[in-house]
Order: sequence, then C-alpha cells, then structure tokens
Amino acid sequence: MSARVSPAGRIHAKLDELFGQDKQLPEILEDVARLGAQLILQAALEAEVTEFLHRDRYQRAAACEDAQPGSRNGFREVTVKTTAGPVTLERPKLRGTTEKFASRLFGAYVTKTSALESLVIASFIRGLSVRDVEATLADAPGDQAAISKSTVSQICQAIQTEYETWVRRRLDQVKLDYLFLDASFFKMHPGSPAEPILAAWGITTDGKPAFTGLAPGSGESTGAWAGFMQDMADRGLESPLLVISDGAKGLIAAAEQVFPKALRQRCLIHRLRNVEAKIPQGMQGEIKDVCWKIFDTAELTAQPGPKLAELVDHRIDEFAAKYKIAYPAAVKCLLTDRAGLTACLRFPAGHHQRIRHSNFIERTFGETRRRAKVIGRFPGETSALTIVWAVLDRASRGWRGIATTAGGLRHLHDLRRSLLDPPRQLRPRYVTPINTADATETVSTTA
Repeated sequence: MSARVSPAGRIHAKLDELFGQDKQLPEILEDVARLGAQLILQAALEAEVTEFLHRDRYQRAAACEDAQPGSRNGFREVTVKTTAGPVTLERPKLRGTTEKFASRLFGAYVTKTSALESLVIASFIRGLSVRDVEATLADAPGDQAAISKSTVSQICQAIQTEYETWVRRRLDQVKLDYLFLDASFFKMHPGSPAEPILAAWGITTDGKPAFTGLAPGSGESTGAWAGFMQDMADRGLESPLLVISDGAKGLIAAAEQVFPKALRQRCLIHRLRNVEAKIPQGMQGEIKDVCWKIFDTAELTAQPGPKLAELVDHRIDEFAAKYKIAYPAAVKCLLTDRAGLTACLRFPAGHHQRIRHSNFIERTFGETRRRAKVIGRFPGETSALTIVWAVLDRASRGWRGIATTAGGLRHLHDLRRSLLDPPRQLRPRYVTPINTADATETVSTTA
C-alpha cells in the first residue's frame, strides 16, 4: 500500500478486507470491534494534528491563510489497552513547530483510560452527536484529556457525510434481478416506542449483492413503504424481476404499487414460523419438518417454471387435507397468500435457496439491535440511521452473491422479457362494411 495512505486509511482497508471474507458478521465480530476501536482512535489523533497545524495532510502551508509553522514527520507506534484487546496506534510526529504538540486525547503517557472506551462506544453507537462525545470524554478522564469540539466534530461528521452522500446517489447503473425488503425497529426518540428503519438490498444481474436503500419510516404502512421504494425508483432503480419480503400488508401493497410488473415472493422462513406458532408445542418439530419437505424440490424432475410451482402447490393441498381437522389455524395460515410462497420456483434452481426468504440481512440487523441495547435508545434519528448504515455498508462488502450458469442466464433473460418487456399485441382483425351502388360488400382489414 502506498506510503501516502494515512494510518486511518490503512485501517479502513483492513476493515474492507475483513468484510470481503466469506464469513458472517458474528464470526468476525471481535476483529471488527478491535479494528473499529483502532480506526476511531487513529482518526482522532490525525484530526488533532490537522487542527494543530490548521491544514490537512499534504496540504501546503502557503495555500492556507491561518496555517501554523511546522510539518508532519512520520509516526511513532504506541500500544493502547482497550476491552477489545491491545490496539496499536501511530502517533503523529511533528517538526519545525513553534510550540510542542501534545495530544489532548492521550496526554503524555496515557495507555489505558476509560476515555478511550467512551470515545469508541460514543462515536460508533451514540456518539454521532458532538455534545454526547464531548460530555463523555470530559467526564471520564477530566478536562485535561478532553478532545476539542472541532476534533470531535470531524470524527462524528465523517460517517454521517458518507451516509448522506450514499442515500442521494443515483441508481441508474444498479440492475437487480432480486430485491429484498425488510425493516428493523430501534428506539430513536425520547418517550416514543421503537420505530422502523426500512432497508432494501438485492442481487444484481451480474449475481453481485447490492445494498440499495435505507430510510426511517413512521411505521410499516403502505404509504411509508411506497415512499421508500418510489424514492429509489426516482433515483433510477428499475423494476426487479422478484421482490422478496415478509407478510407485512403495507409492504406487499407498496411493492405491487411501485413495481407492478415484478413477481412477489413471501419469505418462507417467516411464513413457516407463523404456521409453527399455531401448532401445539409437542408437535411443532414434526409439523416443521413436514412443511419444509413441501418446498424441497430436489426430488422433483420438473424444470423451474409454472409446472414446478404447480407440483409444490399440490403438496400444499395434500398438507391441508391431512391436517385441516387437527390444526385448522395452521392450515389456514399456510393457505393464505399461497401463490407468494412458490414464486421463486419460476427462477433458476440454483437460486431457490437464496431467494425464497428475506432473512439475508437478519443477523446483521440483530447485531446492530444488540449493540443499541447498551444505551437503551439512540440520541436521535440521524444517529440511528448513520450507525445502522455504517454497519450494513461495511457488512455488505462481505455478502455473497449468486452464481449463475449459462442456462440460468438465458432463463433470467427470458423472464425479464416476459415480465418487464412483453411483446406488443397486434390489434385484432376487424371487418369494415363497404356499400357499393350494386351491393354491400365486406372487406377484411388489419390495423
């Protein structure tokens, strides 16, 4: 890596590499916590130097009116103890200054302080508020180690600025085959119950994962979801082939309103959990196995398409006939929106396991909620959105895509033509009567 890359930039690269591995977030959580602590502390040190010199790295003093004498002269390694383990930082060295630089974060010899822990927790979880970070740091080690408002502001604004840029970006180049939609609830306002944050991600026509949208919602109403999806459409997102979601009525109605040409798959995991909840506890395991076998297509010889969906639909009928007397509520639950349970079967067989549920992001959402419980609620909507986006954006770089064969690509291409760009129908032939002087004739014409 180039020497011109700052230490904070190198830590960013390590985080990207970590999330690029084919692992789920819980498996790499300890490394994420350690690198996250290292990143925010390193960024704080570099921000202090920028404030001290009144100019950024590699920015010439002549270009800055209020620049101070002196220049950066490399770094010196220092180890800091945190609850995530020892963290190595690169403390900036300066030369040619008229006064000695001293870090207000570390002081002269600090290697372990609750201020460091507070900075990490506050900045990544609740510290996207400048006042909260300042107060935390001032209360922990005392005023002598407090970071200035401008330094805190630079740290806190960095992620927020990235999010604001991301949420306004154009989506014309994002071509999705599959669009997943889900919401997770967080406490964002004092005295108010948890409120939803709406999320969208998908699989592109190249088989790559794409984190597409994130926004607050006053609820999971049709209007809230329609506004969320319409914003993505207004920024250039074309209709996907398949929309995958849970059974929230507002979400389903909004998807059919904004993307009327797309097929809709109801999350199979959510639906079978609902069925299981209506079964006595002693029988839940058995019924769960029976339900999953209904949607196991490995033994079926039919190719993906309407015929395969018809065979699975026949299995649903057999289940209903067998258990309708013993478990009528469970049967009714399974039969509700049954067409939405088999839509995925029209797509390439190798994709069925990934596109029949919307739990692709559940673990990441769950981890974010778990960390939010440390503080009870976020300081506000902006803080909640920014930290959730930061977690999902980093995690999305490690999400797995979908491999597609040549036959699968042809299959998807045919589906795209039939669903999104069907051939125009010719006008029907009609007969025009023509009166002549001698007799009435009819002439067949075609529009």
